[in-house]
Amino acid sequence: MDRTHRVRRRVAAAASSVALVLPLTACDALTPGSAAAEPGPRSVPSSTAVPGEDITLRLQFADAPLMVDALIAAFEKDHPNIRIEPQYKTFSDYVQNLKLTMTSDTAPDIAQYAVGMTDLAADGHILDLAPYREAYGWDEAVPPVSMDQLTAGRTSETTGGRALFGVPAGLSMTGIYYNKELAERAGIDSPPRTLAEFEDQLAAAKEAGLTPLGVGALDSSGLHLWAALLNQTMPTDDYWDWVNGAKGATIEKPAGITASELVIEWSRKGYYNESANGTAQVDSTAQFAKGDSVFLINGNWAAGQLATAMKDNVGFFPMPGVRASARTVASGFSVSYAISSRTEHPEAAGAFLDFLTSPEAGQIISDNGFLPANPKAVAKPEGVLADIAEGHRRAVADDGITTFPDFAAPAMLDRLRSGVQKLIADRVEPADYLDSLQDEWEEHHAQ
Repeated sequence: MDRTHRVRRRVAAAASSVALVLPLTACDALTPGSAAAEPGPRSVPSSTAVPGEDITLRLQFADAPLMVDALIAAFEKDHPNIRIEPQYKTFSDYVQNLKLTMTSDTAPDIAQYAVGMTDLAADGHILDLAPYREAYGWDEAVPPVSMDQLTAGRTSETTGGRALFGVPAGLSMTGIYYNKELAERAGIDSPPRTLAEFEDQLAAAKEAGLTPLGVGALDSSGLHLWAALLNQTMPTDDYWDWVNGAKGATIEKPAGITASELVIEWSRKGYYNESANGTAQVDSTAQFAKGDSVFLINGNWAAGQLATAMKDNVGFFPMPGVRASARTVASGFSVSYAISSRTEHPEAAGAFLDFLTSPEAGQIISDNGFLPANPKAVAKPEGVLADIAEGHRRAVADDGITTFPDFAAPAMLDRLRSGVQKLIADRVEPADYLDSLQDEWEEHHAQ
């Protein structure tokens, strides 16, 4: 199909989508506890007083079950009348069924914020937490860059300030882990200052007969690699416009071509582990811990496992920029939680979200390898956890934490994951890969 035909198809799709959406915009907002699925954001009540009767809340999530269990136990100890039932789902199942879950009459009271929440918030299925943010003082406890990712680009109809549709329970960032002993064997004595230096280190590892970079592209790590490179080649304002669906935004830019070409080039040079496309992220992490590669692309959620297995033999650095003076930019989000508009207990759910910003919760979050919202309230990390904390501090100071690219559209994850696998296998041209992403973006944002 040529590009002219694609443009015509997109325009036609946009026109038909407008026709379908217009009759819906006149519907009223959804109220807490209502079973009706009517569009329009709705805020939490202004009161934060938690009822004294026995309450049960259902919490559905897809990440860090051990951390969630510990957070629930600590919260319930402080609030003996509130019981929280955790409902764990695998990430793929959670994201795939999120819309159905949150629009059903049996929606959980609290749900992990994930791809698709922006649309659910706009349609009134997720409560605007802006009144709680002001009442509880969350802006003082959570970095603005982390809260900004949870606003869905909206203004709160209740407060007039920024809307808020979730609260972080552990911040994240992706980057590069390195095996210090293997790096020394390859003549590498310090983290790279530039992207070119990192490429030289990959070449040095290959020359030393070692596997340079561990990638688990079967699920997420290939995507993290491409996004990490894109963060260094694409201006963050352009990237945010694309992820947030700004009119006229596109991923089909020279920066996207450059990042995609690097993924292919590194594959051609043999820098990845064998069968990277058939290796899951968790398996690439386990292989790295056993010494199978010098470097590993992953997020801070793997830090606890690697610190336990490798002790002081593991370090971490954010993907370096094109210049040594470049800002620190890295993909990251948070294990964040939203409140369903169907909950009958918004005050109790709000109390749990407020607990997530406390020093007690922060220490639990830190102990589980995530970055607490307020690092000054927890014990100073050591080893690889300290490396990650320093990298995250630099990225926050540089306003360089960008969300993951699959947030650009609910169905984008599959396009990204399969597309990066094709880049690694050298089976797709960068321009065609980016065109497939833009197709998905325009199909969604034309609606």
